[in-house]
Amino acid sequence: MPNYRKKLVVKAGSRIRLKRFDPDYHGEHESHKSALPEIEKNRQKLDELQYLMYAEHKHSLLVVLQGLDAGGKDGIVRHVFTGMNPAGCVSIGFKQPTPKELAHDFLWRVHPHVPAKGSVAIFNRSHYEDVLVARVHDLSPEKIWSKRYDEINDFEKLITVQNNTTILKFFLHISKEEQLARFEKRLDDPARQWKISESDYKERDYWDDYIKAFEDVLNKTSTEHAPWFIIPSNHKWFRDLAISQIIVRAMEEMDMEFPKPTVNLAEIRRKYHQAAEEEKADKSKKR
Repeated sequence: MPNYRKKLVVKAGSRIRLKRFDPDYHGEHESHKSALPEIEKNRQKLDELQYLMYAEHKHSLLVVLQGLDAGGKDGIVRHVFTGMNPAGCVSIGFKQPTPKELAHDFLWRVHPHVPAKGSVAIFNRSHYEDVLVARVHDLSPEKIWSKRYDEINDFEKLITVQNNTTILKFFLHISKEEQLARFEKRLDDPARQWKISESDYKERDYWDDYIKAFEDVLNKTSTEHAPWFIIPSNHKWFRDLAISQIIVRAMEEMDMEFPKPTVNLAEIRRKYHQAAEEEKADKSKKR
């Protein structure tokens, strides 16, 4: 089985061009059916590792999902993280900033949502919107957004060092043709029609601008402590397979352990056996 963590990572200092990455790539599997057992195995492992992380309370995980419209961000949250306990896992979506948020620096609204020790946070869109949408639509002057790459790197370094947070960032790479095919499915499926937006087709006019903006994000902010991964996502099942494998391997490397009991187990066992004997005696008296 290919190691997608190594194969799909954007190495720090890279100069990548997205046209060189095939969004149709699907590894050694040819279908969802053949990949499903491994996907299920990864989901089960994620459930176990999250439980261990929650118990140990020393590590945290931040997953960042970015991509063009219909890239599959919601699908990842639904299909990959479905087994995680909501007590220790939260998904946050960053929409258009409110007037209050705009009155602060661009990271002000993000910091309260980074994961605490023992928990997982998923950013469905993220602080990177401020070097993507803000750039493509001229919402901020270049002299402002161009400085944000270094500010983001510093911010991510802070939370990895100060809070022992592992950061994994995924760019969901789809083709323009695949995006249009997914828009068509939304039109034909009542269960997906609620996702349709007036901006869907307007944003397609900016496709090349977004690709350039994403390339700069990948090249300028993929670091050793917070790497980006380019995930071929035309095949939804491969997207789920690759991301689940990468997260599992990253969590396994945390070398987590269950904490030692904080009570005297011998004394607790004594109390248990005493309670069990008393319960047995009470049942005998009632007969």
